[in-house]
Amino acid sequence: MSYEVVHLDKYYLRELIESILLKDSLDQISYTASVKITVPASMQVINPADIIRVSGVPYGQNVWKPLLDPGVVWEVNSGTGDIKTLDLTIYDRTIYIAKSEDEYLFPAGQTASQRLRKYATDWGIKLSTIPDTKTKLKKAVYRSQAIYNMITSDLQETVKAGGDMYIPRMTTTGLELFKVGSNSTVWVLEATESISRRRTLEGTITKVKVIGTEDRKKTVRTKGSGSKEESPSPILAIATGETEKYGTLQRMVQDEDVKTAAAGKKLAESMLTGIQETISYTGLDINTLRAGDSVKLNGVEQIVTSITHMLGDPGHMNLDLASVDYVKRRYFLKYG
Repeated sequence: MSYEVVHLDKYYLRELIESILLKDSLDQISYTASVKITVPASMQVINPADIIRVSGVPYGQNVWKPLLDPGVVWEVNSGTGDIKTLDLTIYDRTIYIAKSEDEYLFPAGQTASQRLRKYATDWGIKLSTIPDTKTKLKKAVYRSQAIYNMITSDLQETVKAGGDMYIPRMTTTGLELFKVGSNSTVWVLEATESISRRRTLEGTITKVKVIGTEDRKKTVRTKGSGSKEESPSPILAIATGETEKYGTLQRMVQDEDVKTAAAGKKLAESMLTGIQETISYTGLDINTLRAGDSVKLNGVEQIVTSITHMLGDPGHMNLDLASVDYVKRRYFLKYG
């Protein structure tokens, strides 16, 4: 097998490997490996929290490189039978900010990049390339929650304010902030085993009403009864899409940053969507592909939303793909 698992930087387990799966998704921060190995009597004990890495020869190259490094052993399951085996769950070190909670108070005017540097410094995460996300964020009061949730909120606010889509991604040089779809090599998916397309009205929005946030509620007392009645929320804007084709599927939205009719109209129009389409692809493995990368399928650009590499000679991969617009709505604007 042209893959290697190295335990504690000195124990090379290549001859013991039965299988390796690498998993990545836009719904998670940590790159994950599931490794199954056979266990000879003389093997060094593997414990949770041990450092470990997965290396291999990148697709189209001939030089060994780390694929998941630095990694930490998170879980060890042993099985006994004719041959003793270990099932290892390995994460990159962002697992510590995914599993840890804290509180942060941030002033207005900071960027997601600045806040990411703060999180990483506090949690001992080495940084790599952190581009300037530029968008100035609102004041944030983050009470007891996972650090990763805070990072996600910062990056979602960046997109809602008109900025680019970024995701945190651990690499061998440290934690980077990766702009979705900005990979320098865009692979064309050709060695196809199967493709399935899902088209649904679930998530379709054909009409949007944007509600104002200022308090315009009026209390009305009915004569002689003392009863109270509240007026409806003020409507800033309404946008209508393909209601004749797909029916009326209406979304009501209220955003404290949207205060004018013009801003409300822009927000409403950005939320209108037609049929939602996602693609599942299985084919020969490209072992350096990650969630957030752009690929081309049948000449059309798609974004990898999740990926499972089944490493081997040859390996195979399962991809979930979607358009840039779908990714923006589903993972950043949370409209889908």
